Amino acid sequence: IALIITQNVDGLHQKAGSRSVLELHGGLHRVICLACRQAYPRALVQEWLSEANPGIAAESARAGPDGDAHVAESLHVAFCIADCPSCGGVLKPDVVFFGDSVPRDRVGACIDAIDAASGLLVVGSSLMVWSGFRFVAHAHGRGKPVMAINLGKTRADDLLDAKVEQDCDEFLHRLRMRSS
Repeated sequence: IALIITQNVDGLHQKAGSRSVLELHGGLHRVICLACRQAYPRALVQEWLSEANPGIAAESARAGPDGDAHVAESLHVAFCIADCPSCGGVLKPDVVFFGDSVPRDRVGACIDAIDAASGLLVVGSSLMVWSGFRFVAHAHGRGKPVMAINLGKTRADDLLDAKVEQDCDEFLHRLRMRSS
């Protein structure tokens, strides 16, 4: 495996020991300035927010089904947002939000890796969004074999050379056990 292209933003591939990982949609462990593009570790920005909003960590919050925290309106009004210390710009997690575009350099790095590879393996993605599907279409257009391990339909089923329609975690675990 020359490169893992992931749509995940949680860093789990790296935590699992994978070395060559391209985070297509960015990573939650970084925060970037929208003005000067300076990057900061998320933990550092969290410290800035805690310092600017003393006592907020002691406040209770109800978790919503989407992962958002629901807090009292008074916390919204008094909350101090940290600005970029380099330029005063707006900071945001270094992730591609819905409606945003994946940076061209990341797309280019993925295309280059696919062009250099002998094939493409898709693991656990329905490929319903363009950001992932485009790479299968590119590999297929270049005559590269494309295989998927995914339960259920994918947007690229008609482009696949092979498909394992099983739970990817269980299948890969069994495959690893056989090769050990």
